[in-house]
Amino acid sequence: MKNILLIALVSLIAFSGCNQIKPVKTVENLKAGIKGETTASAKYAAFAQKAREEKHESIAKLFDAASKAESIHAANHKKVLEGLGEKMEDFTPEFTVNTTAENLQAAIDGETYEVTTMYPQFLTDAKAEKAEKATKSFTWAFDTEKKHEKFYTAALESLKANTENTLPVQYLVCPVCGNTYDKAMVDEKCAFCQTAKEKFIAA
Repeated sequence: MKNILLIALVSLIAFSGCNQIKPVKTVENLKAGIKGETTASAKYAAFAQKAREEKHESIAKLFDAASKAESIHAANHKKVLEGLGEKMEDFTPEFTVNTTAENLQAAIDGETYEVTTMYPQFLTDAKAEKAEKATKSFTWAFDTEKKHEKFYTAALESLKANTENTLPVQYLVCPVCGNTYDKAMVDEKCAFCQTAKEKFIAA
């Protein structure tokens, strides 16, 4: 009788485990986030190269820093996705490189979409599905993209006004969450994940 009860209990636990509700929408969002952030990382690296070709070194450094940050976001999303037992399909980033001014505007448009539409929806879905790790990863990216949008807007204004000498001379990127700083205004610890500034990546 005890054996029968034990088998029944094990079967019940196994059945319950198999029927745990998977955060379906969050899985889709993580995949979309990985694709978007990976593409942005490659795109910004290409934009940095174009900026250097056009002798806009300060703006190139901004694109370099943002490229690193987006790569970190993609890696964070991927880790969460794999933790849910899912895998990301292979894809090839697609983007267009134009003049630095046009590239900055494209970057502003992309970041604006992420902070006003994409990540707010991702966060709503993740919280509704109680996907805590996804919520953290999305929040880190969301908060960073808001800073990127401001950096890009300032860079475009400086480019148009021919005052690029007022832009940051170097940026630092948190290796854990992607938070991006003007080196002249860095916190002792990352404002988003509390990583010590000594660990930040220079760009």
